[in-house]
Amino acid sequence: MVRTQIYLAEDQHKKIIEIAVQKGEKQSKVIRDAISLYLKKNKPLEKKSLLSTAKGMWKGRKDLPGFEELRKEWDR
Repeated sequence: MVRTQIYLAEDQHKKIIEIAVQKGEKQSKVIRDAISLYLKKNKPLEKKSLLSTAKGMWKGRKDLPGFEELRKEWDR
């Protein structure tokens, strides 16, 4: 584990203490559990997922230059 330090609002701290007492757990475990739930709901996008999303985004577009035209510009 990595040690870190955070600042909590007083009401957050009190609620964490209450939960820890009710569950018979340490505050640190309650905080880690809360962070785990947050991370499950807010997963960072993976590179593969981003690339998959972009796949075919130019398909059927008539207003964009073709690949050959773009390549000519890059070769200059």
